[in-house]
Amino acid sequence: MDGNGRWAKTQGRERIFGHFNGVEAVRASLKAATQVGVKYLTLYAFSTENWNRPKEEVDALMNLLVHTIVAEMDELDKNEVRLCAIGDIDSLPENCRVELQKGMHRTAHHQRITLILALNYSSRWEIMTAIRQILSDKVQPSAVSTELVSQYLSTSHFPDPELLIRTSGERRISNFLLWQIAYAELYFTETLWPDFNEEEFYQAILDFQSRERRFGQTSEQLTTTT
Repeated sequence: MDGNGRWAKTQGRERIFGHFNGVEAVRASLKAATQVGVKYLTLYAFSTENWNRPKEEVDALMNLLVHTIVAEMDELDKNEVRLCAIGDIDSLPENCRVELQKGMHRTAHHQRITLILALNYSSRWEIMTAIRQILSDKVQPSAVSTELVSQYLSTSHFPDPELLIRTSGERRISNFLLWQIAYAELYFTETLWPDFNEEEFYQAILDFQSRERRFGQTSEQLTTTT
């Protein structure tokens, strides 16, 4: 969800103004995802590197997170949205952890769509943590496989993403789900996150549907198997 700060600058406002307005893009994306039948939507809300931003911006982001979770809970419940989170949640401020845990507990039984917030997350942190746990569990080298590694990641209970969308014109992954997106389709748009709406989401889905996903095979092989 990139471009909040630049969007605020175009409005002559502080960066946090862009973050506040980015919440509407979250609502729009969740609504669009639900309408087209997406079962899992992951939002990169706060990376481990984001702690390096000015303290006032980080504090405002944490407060916004708490406020948004509380304010949106009735809607998540009403629309049968299950709230989950990945990342180093234990290192978040206590009020964030408390409200996040409340939200996840309250919506745990919903099955229409799963909204996953990546909070205090980075893929390198995730992979490093997985390696440490594998070593701690004394797993034999011969037993290590891609399936086993996946079981040690934060996303072990979720399928790998099929489509990654990045807004604001940036064309990099920025330490997000590096293991999981091995075969995901990448979609980059110039639109700044606060301007990302339902139509933008549908456009990304249409682009995804136009692609041929081969997973290492040739087009001829796919034609044969289908």
